[in-house]
Amino acid sequence: MSKPLWRPSQQRIEQARITQLRKQLQDRGYEMGAGYAGLQQWSVKQPEQFWEAIWHFGEVIGEGELQPVLVDGDRFPGARWFPSTRLNFAENLLRFRDSRPALVSLLENGERRELSYADLYTRVAQLAAALRAEGVVAGDRVAGFMPNVEETVVAMLAATSLGAVWSSCSPDFGISGVMDRFGQIQPKVLFAADGYHYNGKRCDSLQRIAAIRERIDSIERVVIVPLLEQRPAVDAIADAVLFADYLQASATGVDFARLPFDHPLYIMYSSGTTGVPKCIVHGAGGSLLQHLKEHQLHTDLRREDVFFYFTTCGWMMWNWLVSGLATGATLILYDGSPFANDGRLLLDAIDTEGITVFGTSAKFIAALEKAGHKPRQSHALHSLRTILSTGSPLSHESFEYVYRDFKDDVCLSSISGGTDILSCFVLGCPVLPVYVGEIQAAGLGMAVEIWDEAGNSVVREKGELVCTRPFPSAPIGFWNDPGDTRYRAAYFDSYANVWAHGDYGEVTEHWGFIIHGRSDAVLNPGGVRIGTAEIYRQVERVEEVIDSIVIGQEWGDDVRVVLFVVLREGINLDAELQARIRQSIRENTTPRHVPAVIVQVADIPRTISGKIVELAVRNVVHGREVKNTDALANPGALELYRDLPELRS
Repeated sequence: MSKPLWRPSQQRIEQARITQLRKQLQDRGYEMGAGYAGLQQWSVKQPEQFWEAIWHFGEVIGEGELQPVLVDGDRFPGARWFPSTRLNFAENLLRFRDSRPALVSLLENGERRELSYADLYTRVAQLAAALRAEGVVAGDRVAGFMPNVEETVVAMLAATSLGAVWSSCSPDFGISGVMDRFGQIQPKVLFAADGYHYNGKRCDSLQRIAAIRERIDSIERVVIVPLLEQRPAVDAIADAVLFADYLQASATGVDFARLPFDHPLYIMYSSGTTGVPKCIVHGAGGSLLQHLKEHQLHTDLRREDVFFYFTTCGWMMWNWLVSGLATGATLILYDGSPFANDGRLLLDAIDTEGITVFGTSAKFIAALEKAGHKPRQSHALHSLRTILSTGSPLSHESFEYVYRDFKDDVCLSSISGGTDILSCFVLGCPVLPVYVGEIQAAGLGMAVEIWDEAGNSVVREKGELVCTRPFPSAPIGFWNDPGDTRYRAAYFDSYANVWAHGDYGEVTEHWGFIIHGRSDAVLNPGGVRIGTAEIYRQVERVEEVIDSIVIGQEWGDDVRVVLFVVLREGINLDAELQARIRQSIRENTTPRHVPAVIVQVADIPRTISGKIVELAVRNVVHGREVKNTDALANPGALELYRDLPELRS
């Protein structure tokens, strides 16, 4: 058995909030096995007791009888949680109203703003009063075409305090991308910034806002947040008003609408790279309980923490981050390029803001290593306790880099879940060791298994990630989906009554998890299933390669592996470099993993949230239509993969 990269100290284990929960459960007479595994297994087998314990531990504000906790628990989908309760999501996030900083908003251009919990509550009260006067009621949709700034959080809280449903996307979406999302849900009010800063540029949004307003008839009010100009001209936008002018300054309190546990809270969107995005509806109670669990137990988040995650408002990690207000932590919001100032801007923020929990992407960590950064030498990092990583599998090399060149006394938690559940299936645990390349554990209350092709649960074999029992943060459905037809097809067609997530992974000898990529991107040369992450891990070892994407190309009666690489400036893909790439893959995987073709390209297409789009590239290579390029941050990159001579022989 391999040695861990990190173990929590005994003091850290004893002081962890998950240890406190376990003691509370034992004091109530609940019996469970030893260690985290015992707690996790109990939480899955006794869902009613577990989730009621989370309600109490997270000090959820609500009303009504907690019993029954679960109705129709044998139906998935169809299970109902806490059907006799009522709550308001925003009320739970605004429980603290003191002078402690709630939000610190940082922009790439160096601008910094701070909002205390008391001021946040007042601002939400003023905006909620304005929305109520506008006629916004429970069930209406309120949308944000916004960067990650404090006004976005205020708008979400104000809307959800009334029971309205919040939906957002980042301002780098094109008009068609916004229409594909907001056009489906028909919002009554649109919040939008006049522009944003990215990669040293000022990006104006006003023309796109005007076009969006013109095309979505349901919008009755557009509220403009000034970020580029103090008072931008908004006359060309119908029904537009500036954020400060819209607030009702006389409002001093929030009248929170307490609604059923599963009242709609958020509408999220699938990536949309294979068609019009699916509109995934998440409920208030399930989202709140799941986030409280993941923050307080899996991340060990506390009131005194300073919590950061690099995200845009179009990625579920924004929603996940904002729920940290329910714990009373200070949230660091950042809008701009993560690689500003050669990646140092975010590292600087760890020291200047005293960040204790630093969330980022696997790509960012890999890029820091490729650039030669050694944060432990350039920064103090005294406050840093936990590093979170998601977006794609974190490579073995990145695990080792963090403990070698970042900080050796930190809990590095790779986490994996998705927009589909607004949370995680597998994630970190502050009382468990960290092993190279592994996600630490299945989430509490999540009946996660890896199944082989015959539907058997397997360990140390690759297969499909499934969840065999209901959980509170499962979507309440898709928007405009009569009979839940598309919802059931998305997750329950493979196995009756079992959620199939679409990830390809394995359970390790430590009962951790490795995610090898998306199931629909799995390569199948010679009938052997290969997760793309297995190849990426080896390619990242090659110094000359800064990015890559791999697909399976239909060839004859089989599939061959094709690898595309972006190389450092001035380097060309010659025969010697191709041989080294193939050797690295062959020596550390199997001959089946070795690409038949390697092609140098100038760019890798990614979604706006930074994920590579293997399916879109595969479609282009095969001459098939990519239906929705507006979901991509760099749609022009797809043309680099069309009609390549290297793929004809």
